[in-house]
Amino acid sequence: MDMPPTPAPRKIIHVDMDAFYASVEQRDDPALRGRPVVVAWRGARSVVCAASYEARRFGVRSAMPALRAERLCPQAVFVPPDFARYKAVSRQLRQIMLAHTDLVEPLSLDEAYLDVTASRSGLPSATAVAEAIRAQIREQTALTASAGVAPNKFLAKIASDWNKPDGQFVIRPSQVERFLTPLPVGRIPGVGRVMQARLHALGIATVGDLRSLPLEALRQQFGSFGAALYRRARGIDERPVEPDQPVQSVSSEDTFAQDLPLAALEPAIRALAGNTWRAAGKTARVARTVVLKLKTAQFRILTRSHTPDHPPASEAELAALALALRARVGLPDDTCYRLVGVGLAGFRDADESVAQGELFAPPDGQQTLAYLPTFD
Repeated sequence: MDMPPTPAPRKIIHVDMDAFYASVEQRDDPALRGRPVVVAWRGARSVVCAASYEARRFGVRSAMPALRAERLCPQAVFVPPDFARYKAVSRQLRQIMLAHTDLVEPLSLDEAYLDVTASRSGLPSATAVAEAIRAQIREQTALTASAGVAPNKFLAKIASDWNKPDGQFVIRPSQVERFLTPLPVGRIPGVGRVMQARLHALGIATVGDLRSLPLEALRQQFGSFGAALYRRARGIDERPVEPDQPVQSVSSEDTFAQDLPLAALEPAIRALAGNTWRAAGKTARVARTVVLKLKTAQFRILTRSHTPDHPPASEAELAALALALRARVGLPDDTCYRLVGVGLAGFRDADESVAQGELFAPPDGQQTLAYLPTFD
């Protein structure tokens, strides 16, 4: 009996603009070119939306407090974000990508996955498609993009960061194992500081080390996430590119090395709020609802949520709302927890939020559209 043919590997591209907001500002204002540019409002509550590569050399990074950025780089030029302009450029980028494939999955204003397994542009390879897209972006927008080409989304995302800025990296199917083996386990999505510590305690420092653990051992140690680790260590990611899938929710969570009481969770909640804020910043949509998730030592899962009158306008405000939800848990004080998570839900298009009069109030009385910052 003939076996069905093995399906050909997908050809996935991850396109990621280089320092997008800052690069748009430098393109449009020649006086900013070659200077350290920080896209942020000034003020105690403001965070950096983007930093030019000149500013990054001083240690300035997206999502850090603007005051810290100013201390690190006193000569930086602070430019308030202009989201309407960035969104207009993003529409140009989308049209360039759609000329090559209908399967474009935007992750934010400045990055997207493309499935070019059957490219409509007739180019001979995914590598050629990525090169063409980057050239067209440079020609039509005077901006640069980096790209990763691989058999799946997980690998393409890693590859796009490999030769930044203005670079390209290809991981062919035959190269996957060799490429992944020496990578630190922290490069796997979802492996944060606590998970890295737990893996290191098992003698797992690299993806190659992780690959040596059988599936059942990983499941026993990490539950359902153990199965995900098993797949990622082998370069397996079967998620398709899904065009036009609006973000509904984002969240971050951590499982503790040892169970903790509710009163001891504040540092973790603040750190997770930061992770969630940065993840939410990768979409142009606006979240309305804050969610706190807890798992007790007995594996009981609890969620508490709150929808404030106005969306949280900063990482600090998100953390404060998440911390306030602890008071609604309603379990005895001596209850211990093995996991905590902070999420944002109820996303809406920014235009819809503006139509309903939902405006953030940036520092110093300025106003802008109701966007969460997109960190690039």
